[in-house]
Amino acid sequence: MTMLLINGAFQIKGTQPDGDTVRFTPTDPQDWDLVNSRGRAVKHDALGRAALRLDAIDAPETHYGPHRVHQPLQFAHAARDELLGWLGFTDVQQGPDETVTAAVPDTVPGYVLTSGADIHGRCIALAGRGASVGASGVDVDVDVAMLQQTANHHLVTTGLVYPTFYRSLFPSLRTELTTAARQAQTAGLGLWPSDTTTSGAKVTGLSSITDDVVLLPKLFRRLVDYLQLENPSVACFPAYLAGIQDRFTILSTGKRCVGLHNVIEVSNGQTVRMTEPPENLVFDEG
Repeated sequence: MTMLLINGAFQIKGTQPDGDTVRFTPTDPQDWDLVNSRGRAVKHDALGRAALRLDAIDAPETHYGPHRVHQPLQFAHAARDELLGWLGFTDVQQGPDETVTAAVPDTVPGYVLTSGADIHGRCIALAGRGASVGASGVDVDVDVAMLQQTANHHLVTTGLVYPTFYRSLFPSLRTELTTAARQAQTAGLGLWPSDTTTSGAKVTGLSSITDDVVLLPKLFRRLVDYLQLENPSVACFPAYLAGIQDRFTILSTGKRCVGLHNVIEVSNGQTVRMTEPPENLVFDEG
């Protein structure tokens, strides 16, 4: 799979990183123009610093939406801390709003491999640390060995994030991440022993998903948006999902679906479960 390589550095002070989002500044900020030419533009500040959204993974939320709701913080913070530590940051200090107030060192060198930006202007990327695999601003063929050197792969192997695939990711890389995720799940690593995505999460209110149950962040975000409409029960959640119209493919069958209601069951008016594991779904880019 061919992706654009950009060399630079990670910097987290004054930002609110989580397990799949971190700030990156290219050595040459004009390299963002090479990403922009592929479609959506990467939003960045005057110094070139931009938000990365790590490709193919979804970490438990530390602060989602205008009301800044979170998933169980034991797991949300574990994923964030693992990412920052893997990149090379130590002594990270954060305020009550999750903003980093200090870290050692101020920046760490690294690189990204990207195919474009998302609808929010974040660069969708595989993130590597230290010396890069080549010259910045050129396309490189990303194989499994190169994927295994990224934060994305590392976080999957620790069991601290969910695999969440989009169509732009090459099948061989998706297969490797699926294998790594299933190995972590079998080994009982990270969040997997607590995961209720396919077994069923009892949802009696917003606190159920912020404090108690652990489930796929994409499903969590949909539930938050639904519950904040002051819906007293999740019985009508599938109808809500039909209106959102997430588009995806079920890999095992090849079935194309519009709406997560195709893979969601609600029982007893309060238990929500996905009928397919996250790694069996490939979403269309939004």
